[in-house]
Amino acid sequence: MQATSRQQTSTEPALGSQAPTTSGIVLHSPILYDLTVWLAFFGKEHRFRNNVLELAHVASGESVLDVGCGTGTLAIAAKRRVGTGGSVSGVDASPEMLARAEKKAKASGMEVLFKAGVAEKLPFSDASFDLVLCTVMLHHLPAKPRQRCAMEIRRVLKPEGRVLAVDFEGFSDQKRSFLSHFHRPHGHVGVRDIERLLGEAGLRSVESGPLGIRDLQFVLARPIMNSSAHVERNS
Repeated sequence: MQATSRQQTSTEPALGSQAPTTSGIVLHSPILYDLTVWLAFFGKEHRFRNNVLELAHVASGESVLDVGCGTGTLAIAAKRRVGTGGSVSGVDASPEMLARAEKKAKASGMEVLFKAGVAEKLPFSDASFDLVLCTVMLHHLPAKPRQRCAMEIRRVLKPEGRVLAVDFEGFSDQKRSFLSHFHRPHGHVGVRDIERLLGEAGLRSVESGPLGIRDLQFVLARPIMNSSAHVERNS
């Protein structure tokens, strides 16, 4: 789940480093982020994490990337599943989020690599991961960066890899809650939009539907072999 706020670019240095710049929305308060997530899921964030990891079919020994990792909770949970033979990396545009994520990982005894970076230009080599997680962050990106994010996910995936994308479908007027107010200012990306976005990047949807929590929807996709999609590194 990528951090959010009114700021459109990340410009403040933290821990002696300059934050990467993104046209997406970035939050710099780990405490506010964790509190908002806790409230959004009524203290049952573990259910959200478990659903995501089950739908992603996370297996022992795999390499996993969490795009927009926030304070690292999902990445740490994924590391428990892949075990010592696997690896998990997390990337986020906020140094403050990453600092909190590293503290969480250390406290849990889990070894997770956290990197500063943006979804539009992932700081990883081609074909590096068996699985990419992209949870509740696509709606934070404008259209063009969102497209670049999808292309970058395709680039870092192994040929037989997969991506699980999760985002808000959008509530009807008759179905409002705290969570709807939480994401209403930032919009939503429905399941059909996600499938189209990933398809244009050379990723084929193999499973999709409701996550089982509020209006969250998921799409599980795999690379299209011999795809004509133009996949390249951001310049």
